[in-house]
Amino acid sequence: MSISHASPHASADISVISKTSPPGPGPDPAPALERLVPSSSRRALVPRWLRRTSGPVLLLAVWQLLSATGVLAEDVLASPGTVARVGAELVSDGSLTSAMGVSLRRVAVGLLLGTVTGAALALLSGLFRVGEDLVDAGVQMLRTVPFVGLIPLFIIWFGIGETPKIAIIALGVSFPLYLNVYAGIRGVDTQLIEAGESLGLSRWGLVRHVVLPGALPGALTGLRYSLGIAWLALVFAEQVNADSGLGFLMVQARDFLRTDVIVVCLIVYAFLGLLADLLVRTLERLLLQWRPTFTGR
Repeated sequence: MSISHASPHASADISVISKTSPPGPGPDPAPALERLVPSSSRRALVPRWLRRTSGPVLLLAVWQLLSATGVLAEDVLASPGTVARVGAELVSDGSLTSAMGVSLRRVAVGLLLGTVTGAALALLSGLFRVGEDLVDAGVQMLRTVPFVGLIPLFIIWFGIGETPKIAIIALGVSFPLYLNVYAGIRGVDTQLIEAGESLGLSRWGLVRHVVLPGALPGALTGLRYSLGIAWLALVFAEQVNADSGLGFLMVQARDFLRTDVIVVCLIVYAFLGLLADLLVRTLERLLLQWRPTFTGR
């Protein structure tokens, strides 16, 4: 005999199967429980990696079709075949790899400086009311100023070398990280603070064991935003008085109307940004294992 129990609050179907022995003396055996696999964890008919790559592949097919039919002229936008050929040439002569190395170094240094600055200001403002009074108003004012508009001022201050490029990246990175870390600190449940105090935790103990773990999800979200803005800031920074990097290649390609080289550089920007985002998402899975979340169905 099979009995199915359904509950509106249950997340999976559970079937209870009761197997009875032939009539005879003695007590009835206990029903055997059989747990079925939740519908959200069942294997999909189409692999997820195939679904995730279908969008870019479809876009590439439409691009190739428009180029082959003449809707997109070569001087307007190069075809995918031309872009692939030019990309291979840039890799073979070393110009693309050299430019990627320069751009990665600039992003790494700017991201490090911006992360340290934004996180330090957020901790000062989020943990202390005096720090909030001294820091938050100024940061909120500065973040409304377009950081791209500060490039001429940075050139006047720091010259035309690497310093203004790194400074504009660090400035763009610091604001989203500050906002998310600050919001994460102030979003910690006060009941957790009271529970920690009742257990005898000191002020530093509360910060270390309660506040910082509670603010970690917001900090990682801010880091993902900061990475996206870092690549955006790099595009602007490398197109101003640059003699190396991906932006420099794009400026040269613009002067010679080489849309194929421009598209190659844009694709490299996109893949580097995607790789950086993947690294942060992996870091989230490692550091936030204690926080189960909804992953979609």
